[in-house]
Amino acid sequence: MIELFEDPSQDKPSDQPAPASLVKFRQVSQDALKGAGEARIKAQKDKGKMTARERISYLLDKDSFLEIKSLMESSCSDFGIKDKHIKGDGVITGFGRINGREVALFAQDFTQMGGSLGLAHAKKIAALMDRAIEAKIPLIGLFDSGGARIQEGVDSLNGYGEIFYRNVKASGVIPQISVILGPCAGGAAYSPALTDFIFMVEGISHMFITGPGAVKAATGEEVDFDTLGGSRPHSEKSGVCQFVAKSEQDCFRQVRELLSFLPQNCNEKPPLDTTSDLVERSVPVLERVCEMDPKKAFRIHHVIWRLADDYGFFEIHQNFAKNIVTGFIRLGGHVVGVVANNPACLGGALDSDASDKAARFIRFLNAFNIPLLTLVDTGGYLPGVQQEHGGIIRHGAKLLYAYSEASIPKVTLVLRKAYGGAYIAMGSKYLRGDFNFAYPSAEIAVMGPRGAVEILYSRDLKKEEDPAKKEEMKQKLTKEYSDKFASPYQAATNGSIDEIIEPAETRTKIIRAFEVLKNKRDPRKNPHKGNIPL
Repeated sequence: MIELFEDPSQDKPSDQPAPASLVKFRQVSQDALKGAGEARIKAQKDKGKMTARERISYLLDKDSFLEIKSLMESSCSDFGIKDKHIKGDGVITGFGRINGREVALFAQDFTQMGGSLGLAHAKKIAALMDRAIEAKIPLIGLFDSGGARIQEGVDSLNGYGEIFYRNVKASGVIPQISVILGPCAGGAAYSPALTDFIFMVEGISHMFITGPGAVKAATGEEVDFDTLGGSRPHSEKSGVCQFVAKSEQDCFRQVRELLSFLPQNCNEKPPLDTTSDLVERSVPVLERVCEMDPKKAFRIHHVIWRLADDYGFFEIHQNFAKNIVTGFIRLGGHVVGVVANNPACLGGALDSDASDKAARFIRFLNAFNIPLLTLVDTGGYLPGVQQEHGGIIRHGAKLLYAYSEASIPKVTLVLRKAYGGAYIAMGSKYLRGDFNFAYPSAEIAVMGPRGAVEILYSRDLKKEEDPAKKEEMKQKLTKEYSDKFASPYQAATNGSIDEIIEPAETRTKIIRAFEVLKNKRDPRKNPHKGNIPL
């Protein structure tokens, strides 16, 4: 019998040659790490793009990556694919840490057959997703692929089906983040669309179902990659992507920051952070809101910044539907999601895109136990033929559904105006807001006082021929209507508002309200709800 471990000195490095099996293993492993070779790596870098392994190294904590299935390759024997012995099959999969917290990660390698998705490629991603769901950790996908691998025929399409199915299975269970770092075409684009957040990088990211060539062949339209599916149209027009970065490095920084606000899964609450910002910090500058004409525009960001711990606000969907603002802040160290009308765009009115944007964000918050703060300053739903024909009723209903469905702590503050159906939609008491506050200057009514007067007293106003007297009459009637029907005191009298608060005490009051609600819902008993793309 041979005693392998009798001498402790054998734990030290040996001068003897390595066994043949280890030599072979190390050679195969090194070949797998090299990807498709120096020429293709150079071509990738010449496009201003990192390699897949560089991206992983930059995104994850140092030395935390645990790779799996690195030697897997395609079983396809057609078109010489099998002869190429492509280890990894164009995608790197594994686990790592970001800010010390576990994540699952896959990165498509464009240097290997353009990062195209074959059956082995899909199986690697699917296996990773299964482990992420079981381990209850966030999933991050780095996309850089030419799409389905045509050499493998329908097998590659079936592979996408397996991934889509798991995207839906993971929805609302673990956070899913997609980072587009090259082309993402055809069916490949639907996997990111099923995830919670999409990042794109200016100049190198492109998403589309049909590329410029197919568009020209089908419609005769000539369009380039950036105009068709670049970061700008998808962040400003389609609303497909939530974040745009100037560079890959900036993109990875944003991904890391986003994860700092999110729990690992639906059974946890977001991480608590320390802050030196006092809960009792007074915000007297918010008294200016009470002095402003309700019709005057201002950026709601100024209110959000002053309420947040250390004035920090991580905005989501910054370039899309700017009439509503969504994002994360911390209050007393706790993560809170914010939905706020933005009077600087369309007067803060709600339209179809704003309704979709806010509704999906609220449903994400509800899935992952993140409390919701709503800041209201809206004149109502945006009027017009285009909005009606574009389905404002259908889209607006999504917002009503999201607020009504949400069982997370919900605190609402009416700043200046809340009119009509938009007042109900924006986290009102009757959609089960937990605490509903208002400033002393708030106007809560079916419509703006002046517009109401012009309807209610139209006959009397028509009788007055003197323009100056007519205007004086309007102002008097408007004040009377406002005091009686649009006053926050009237809303407080009937219970629509829980309390009228001092603007300077806003931060303290809101934090106190969330403290009361901290045990409103046990995440472990939260019924699973997926975050369907809206």
